[in-house]
Parts: sequence; C-alpha cells; structure tokens
Amino acid sequence: MACIQHSRNALRRIIAKETSLKSSDGAIHPLLYACQGIRYKKLEVILTTSIEKLGKAGQTVKVAPGHFRNHLMPKLLAVPNIEKFAHLIREQRKIYQPEEEEEVKVVKDTMEDKMKEYETAAKRLVKAQLAFRVGINTAKFRARESKDDPIEILSPVTKDDILREVTRQFNVQIEPDNVHLPSPLTALGAFEVPLRFPKSIPLPEGKVKWTLQVKIRGK
Repeated sequence: MACIQHSRNALRRIIAKETSLKSSDGAIHPLLYACQGIRYKKLEVILTTSIEKLGKAGQTVKVAPGHFRNHLMPKLLAVPNIEKFAHLIREQRKIYQPEEEEEVKVVKDTMEDKMKEYETAAKRLVKAQLAFRVGINTAKFRARESKDDPIEILSPVTKDDILREVTRQFNVQIEPDNVHLPSPLTALGAFEVPLRFPKSIPLPEGKVKWTLQVKIRGK
C-alpha cells in the first residue's frame, strides 16, 4: 500500500506540474481520476458516444475502474464525471447534436383511393390484349384427328400467370379476386377472361361486363 500511495502522490505531482492545477481548482486530470479505482469500486463517467448495453452519448453511468482505465479512456469513449468535463460535453452536444430520425408514418389507402386504382386498372385492361408464347404438346398435335381440334400446350396458363403478366406487360396491379378463371387455359387461341371489379365502376359503352383478352400463341 505504501508503494501505491507513493506512486499516486508522484503521479499527482507530475500532473499538477504539467497542467498547473491546484487542488482547490476542483478539476482532476482524467488519468489521476482513473487511478482512484484503487480505492473506489465504481466510477461515474460521462459517455462521449453511445455504447451498446452501457448507455447513450451524454449519459452518466457507473463503470468499473479497470474498464474505464483500459478501454473507455484511451479511446475517448468516456470522461470522468466532473464539472470541467461535464460542461465540455454539454457544449459539444449543443453543437453536434445528432438529428433525430424522422418517424415514418404509414398512410393507409382510403376506399376512395382503392376505387380509383380499380377504375384505372379496369379501363386499361379492357382495351388491352395479354399475350403468351408457350410450347405445344408435339405428340398430341400430331395425333389430332382434324385441324379443328384444339392444340394443347405443354404448360397450362393459370390465374397466377395472368396476374404476373398483367403486371409485367401493362404495369397494372390487380388482385387474384379480380380475375375469374375457374380452370387453367390449356390450348392455343384467343380467350376472354372475365374480370371482377366493384359495380360502382361504370362499364365502357357497349360492354356488359369487364373482360381481359388473352392470346396464347405457340413458340
């Protein structure tokens, strides 16, 4: 203990000589403050930056003397909780206060917005023709009894295929409930696929229902 006390007094004299501080000034050098861990269990320090599981920048926390001396102080992550450093941190926080993140509010679509989307989609699709290029079943094509028999395709066109191609070809987003397709399309040819939109959307002149023209061609 005599050696420790002698070392501490020697350190105090060195710091006082370098900084020209008196004990009555009330300010203590950080290194000397760190050495107080020999006597005290916990140190109060002010964080200069946010540290996970310890605190945010500007907060006063208690840490082990060794942790402050070996980790926080050398990297300037924290300073002793004394008026000299507390004032400095407060002034720096005023100047370099980080901007608060803006809260992103999710605005839900109203029914009116939804109806406008449906109307735009319906008017665009009623004048369009959705095209597919698919492979045909060669074996069944050769085995046809007559030229009037439908040409079967290798992979049937499903509702999911139609929804995907409508988005890709026309940049229109519709829901699965908007397409009425009881069974997949399995042959080449032209088809009218019924569409289901709210009754409040007026039909074009000469139309009795909403439909989508689908053309399936062979590769």
